[in-house]
Amino acid sequence: MQRLGVFGGAFDPPHLAHVALVEAAIVQLQLQQVRVFPTGDAWHKPRRLSDAVNRVAMTRLAFAHLPPVVVDERETGRSGPSYTVDTLHELQTEYPQAQLFLLIGDDQRRSLPSWHQIGEIGRIAIICAAGRDMAVRAWNEESGAAPTNPPFSDTLQARIRTLGMPLMPHSATDIRVLAATEQALTGLVPPAVERYIHEHHLYRPH
Repeated sequence: MQRLGVFGGAFDPPHLAHVALVEAAIVQLQLQQVRVFPTGDAWHKPRRLSDAVNRVAMTRLAFAHLPPVVVDERETGRSGPSYTVDTLHELQTEYPQAQLFLLIGDDQRRSLPSWHQIGEIGRIAIICAAGRDMAVRAWNEESGAAPTNPPFSDTLQARIRTLGMPLMPHSATDIRVLAATEQALTGLVPPAVERYIHEHHLYRPH
């Protein structure tokens, strides 16, 4: 059975915490492929996202060093709200023999109860969230030990894993603020992404 990771986000811009999460998932979950989905219409975000062309280009640059990663643009071409459950349904049809692993950040873990059709998401995919700090280790299937999570149904709780990785409090919002005044983004985004942001004058005030 193919082990297929699914990682979506605005990637406005993609930063080093995004990359670290995917790197950890590939190793800890033994993923053969990770499909990365820049979102289309982010119905849950209070601001309008940057142009999809730039977000897709930056995402390709951020993950170019990881052969298992495929940047998938399908969500940027959808009309209307972009829902994770729709993408999972499509992947389930395209890869009927695959086990899907939905990769999310720790902040997204806390908001899971509000996700559109979260029960269906949990049925289709194993949900794998970034650990809160360096002490958090990958979920141990043998012991059955699971980290403390927000209250979910028992069925959904059983489908949640934690990826062991350092706490990386990177914020796309903070990165955009720095980029707006042409400050260095070293240590926050991959070097190729930083070059792209500055060369294309992204996040500058109009």
